[in-house]
Order: sequence, then C-alpha cells, then structure tokens
Amino acid sequence: MKLYVGNLAGSVTEQELNDLFVQFGGVLSVRIMKDKFSGQPRGFGFVEMDSADAGNAAISGLDSSELHGQRLRVNEARPPQERSEGGFRPRSGSSGGRPFGQGGSSSRGGGSRGGFGGSRGGGY
Repeated sequence: MKLYVGNLAGSVTEQELNDLFVQFGGVLSVRIMKDKFSGQPRGFGFVEMDSADAGNAAISGLDSSELHGQRLRVNEARPPQERSEGGFRPRSGSSGGRPFGQGGSSSRGGGSRGGFGGSRGGGY
C-alpha cells in the first residue's frame, strides 16, 4: 500500500521516515519529493508499505503525529493523474475563453480604446 506523507519539515530524511514507518510493518520504499531545479524538499513524500494492514496501521498511528515540530498528514496515496500534452491550459476569467483578452470584458482589451480585439481596428 502506497502512502502519502505531507507537511514534512525540510530537515526530515528518508531514513527517518523509514525508521518511523517500519514500526507498523514492512517498508518497501521511501521517497521525499524534491524540487527539480533547486533540489530542496517540497514538504511531502511517499512511503510504500508491504501490505494494506501495515499501511492502515501506519495511517492510524502516524496521521496528525508530530515530526520535527510539524504535524504529519498521512493517508493512502491517490494514483497519479495524467498530464495533458502541450502544456497550454486556458485561463479562467472574464475573457469568455478567448486567449489573451480578445473580446470579452477584461480590463485589457475588450473596450473601445483599440486594445486587442477592440472596436477601432485592434486585433492582431
């Protein structure tokens, strides 16, 4: 069973997490997530226990417990969500789904002063 461990202090090591979780059953793996650019811990990680019973015992015993002065959040990890290709995600807001304020009622461009898509020859 894979567990999410959140609200980790930056000084917590994978060995410390292993030692903490092993008292509830077999630990298969421990991973603290780090920022890919700075290498600094992101404040959460994953612990994989060898059985659901061990995982549930660890959740019961460690959720809301304290480690390095911070209250841990421990629960069953959710499966990773698929990421979309391309990376463009439309912004929500008042532009009516049109990119970069073309039309709509945003303060930059939908008015009569000739911004993007304005009424006096704006547009591209």
